Amino acid sequence: MPAPRLNRVAVLVLEGAKPLDVGIPAQVFTTRASMPYEVRVCGAAPGLVTGGDGLAYAVSHGLDALEWADVVFVPGYRFPDREDPPPAVVDALVAAHERGARLAAISTGAFALATTGLLDGRRATTHWHYTRALMARYPRIKVDENVLFVDEGSVLTSAGAASGIDLCLHILRGDLGVAASNHAARRLVAAPYRSGGQAQYVPRSVPEPLGERFAATREWALHRLGDPLTLEVLARQAGVSPRTFSRRFVEETGYTPMQWVMRARVDLARELLERSQRSVEQIAADTGLGTGANLRLHFQRILGTTPSEYRRTFTRGE
Repeated sequence: MPAPRLNRVAVLVLEGAKPLDVGIPAQVFTTRASMPYEVRVCGAAPGLVTGGDGLAYAVSHGLDALEWADVVFVPGYRFPDREDPPPAVVDALVAAHERGARLAAISTGAFALATTGLLDGRRATTHWHYTRALMARYPRIKVDENVLFVDEGSVLTSAGAASGIDLCLHILRGDLGVAASNHAARRLVAAPYRSGGQAQYVPRSVPEPLGERFAATREWALHRLGDPLTLEVLARQAGVSPRTFSRRFVEETGYTPMQWVMRARVDLARELLERSQRSVEQIAADTGLGTGANLRLHFQRILGTTPSEYRRTFTRGE
């Protein structure tokens, strides 16, 4: 029996490309037993590409890699508000999108996607330092400067370099499921999930001990999802009032505390559906969702599918 086709990822290196932005998707999706992906790093043409921050890239592939890829990453680059990519690059991105490839920008790579017109009328984000420039230059884009990443289906954008990790893990979750994404996060020593709606930075000073307590509270809650977790219980564990906890929690995560708990429970249910043969009723009880009916309700609302359909999708060949 022939081996299944690997998911194809192209990383498009433009002049002035930022090292972390290039390295993140190349490392996250590199081929290994647990990762059914093949990565090609490419440029406008094969050869040496002058990067940013004193680095250069010797790329083996040209724009033909975009004809081959299922996902095309566009890393950030210098002077995005002043210099457009070459017309051949823009045309290749449009052609890849029309063929069905997903386009994913990291940081200022959003400017390259903006030149294609594919972001017009859509939500998008970029590094906070450049959001105003993106708004001014491309007024038809709905720029959101207060999120880590935006998923518009076939076109995705993210904020600064670190949020590129969040975007990659988000794509992994959609492609391979929660278990694979969590495995990759452990390998990267990264947070397994930060919501796309989380702020790029907190716009006011937050005392560091408070931030540490909130991170500890989230970790504490993740180990107790099967227990009753109310706003009062979480606030008491954090050592602040429910009102303060709720307000600060939204600023840090983009969700209310109970929205976050619900999504964490659904994520745990997803992983149990992927990795165990427990019944939907058992999983609902184990994750604090109560009943199978409640689990099905939230699965449909958050993921747009049913637990049984999700299990069929991610138990490949089982």
